[in-house]
Amino acid sequence: MNIYADNAATTKMSKAAIAAMTPYLEEYYGNPSSLYSMGQKAKDAIEEARRKIARVIGAEPREITFTSGGSEADNQAILSAAATGKRAGKTHIISDAIEHHAVLNTLKKLEGEGFRVTRLPVGENGILSAEAVEAALDDDTCLVTVMTANNEIGTIQPISQIGALCRKRGVLFHTDAVQAVGHIKVDVAAGYTDMLSASAHKFHGPKGVGFLYARRRAEKSYRGRRSGARKTRGDRKRAGHRRNGRRARRIRRRHGTPRRRAYGEARQTHRGAVGNSPLRAERRRENAASVERQLLFRGRRGRIAAASARRHGHLRFVGIRLHFGIARSEPRPSGDRQTSRRRTRLAAADPR
Repeated sequence: MNIYADNAATTKMSKAAIAAMTPYLEEYYGNPSSLYSMGQKAKDAIEEARRKIARVIGAEPREITFTSGGSEADNQAILSAAATGKRAGKTHIISDAIEHHAVLNTLKKLEGEGFRVTRLPVGENGILSAEAVEAALDDDTCLVTVMTANNEIGTIQPISQIGALCRKRGVLFHTDAVQAVGHIKVDVAAGYTDMLSASAHKFHGPKGVGFLYARRRAEKSYRGRRSGARKTRGDRKRAGHRRNGRRARRIRRRHGTPRRRAYGEARQTHRGAVGNSPLRAERRRENAASVERQLLFRGRRGRIAAASARRHGHLRFVGIRLHFGIARSEPRPSGDRQTSRRRTRLAAADPR
């Protein structure tokens, strides 16, 4: 009889996990991205799993991203945080000397790309002190990554203390919790955790499945942080501009701008004049003039739309003719700029 005593490496799948997976291996095996019922049932199961995982660690479902395991989650978290820091001009990463190779090898890769990596030593009990992390933090630090529980000696690091220091300094904090999730209580809010990695096969789940927790707005909370006093009035004003800008973008995406709406309606009325139409030149002149008249009669916004259409080539001036979408153009009439514009308006109003 064999006795297995290495659950730190991997665990046997539980009967509950097998029972939960079997229907989706045998019956509801559709692609979750499909629109038919079998695929949608698979998608519903994935979303339900996402909600359960989020509830266990105190997160929101949309903060959970499924991966192929803990190593991929570690790589994604560290590389993303490093890229964010580099955009902000910060290239210092802090870790400890007893991390998993998924973390250590990724940090070694980043060192080759110009990042400065500090590997702090642990005490004789295997614990990394929060004071050591605080002493290593500087203005160039973009990420601190410390595992929750060690996979060889089982020590549990003071994650909440380290996370609180990072949050206070505006530094992203990642923890490799592969050995912790499913064994001890994990609370990302209490631990001030921005990113967390986990793997199912460490707590009697299937191999090849893991997840990465990434706190919402973690990147936004990092970008723009700086030391020194902050201007409350200026920050509130910028926040107001951001809110108004987001609202305006939503309205433009949903309804379009007044200029686009006016121009689009006119084009819809005269589809025959769009593109390199085989219509005779006389027909093109009449249609183009009619379109521009519609735009001009719409008031100030219509006049702006007509000017924009001429400027961007939707209404091109060819000799004394205006028409849609013809790629070629002939020299503008001689004379000053004001005279040319006046001739354009006259040609549009009275095509001959």
